Amino acid sequence: MNTQDIMNPTVLDDCWLTVDQLAAACAVEVTWLHQRLDEGFFPHAECVAGVWRFNGPCLQRARRMRELERNFDAAPELAALFADMLDEMDRMRAELRRMGLR
Repeated sequence: MNTQDIMNPTVLDDCWLTVDQLAAACAVEVTWLHQRLDEGFFPHAECVAGVWRFNGPCLQRARRMRELERNFDAAPELAALFADMLDEMDRMRAELRRMGLR
């Protein structure tokens, strides 16, 4: 997987990123990720044998949270809450498209 692939979350539907790869793809420090993992802000992340791994939705969520924190000086808790709302809106839009209503 090359760097361009990592920049596109939809490519990662069947792939997983490590903490270091996710941090690089989001331009954040690994400690930034660990702090948010400790708070439970990545519900789709998995820890297998003590190693965290992240899928495409985690990448999109991390990028959204980073943007909210940087652009609006949002607290991590508020950035995570807003990311939840954006994720739900994405799911609802996708459902409308599947139903042919959008």
